[in-house]
Amino acid sequence: MFIQTEATPNPATLKFLPGRDVLGRGSANFATAAEAAGKSPLAERLFGLDGVAGVFLGADFITVTKSVESGWTSLKPVVLGAIMDHLSGGHPVMAEQAAEEAGDDDPLTARIKELLETRVRPAVAQDGGDIVFRSFDDGIVYLHMQGSCAGCPSSTATLKHGIENMLKYYVPEVVEVRAVE
Repeated sequence: MFIQTEATPNPATLKFLPGRDVLGRGSANFATAAEAAGKSPLAERLFGLDGVAGVFLGADFITVTKSVESGWTSLKPVVLGAIMDHLSGGHPVMAEQAAEEAGDDDPLTARIKELLETRVRPAVAQDGGDIVFRSFDDGIVYLHMQGSCAGCPSSTATLKHGIENMLKYYVPEVVEVRAVE
């Protein structure tokens, strides 16, 4: 198995591309080892490595965030080895696939989600991250940034100038976009 790596806009994260599906669809974000416990054997394995501070699983990639005191020179080969051993050993990525939320949204919320799914998430995934819809209240869209997007210096500009402008254009009821934890 050959795993490619790509830099992301966030210098603390690297994107690992194993050349096969990771989740297939959707994403999973683990900011701590405790969050991964019992949910993702792959994320648990990565958090077992000294210097791993975050793991984000995408459809066909894995984004790893390093701790401040760690360097990619020593951490990258260890992460590559752990991913390769896990995937080539046939171990599951997730303990169980979470059921997707029911599609009982109002038409406006459904339109916002559809725009995010088709226009935003694919572009953000290229940089090793994800943006997840949380809610739409009083004209404000609340989004959660994951993977390389979390803590990225350019994420605020992407959120305000890119996503907010696009949503306002297609959904005039949107007045603002805000990031939430």
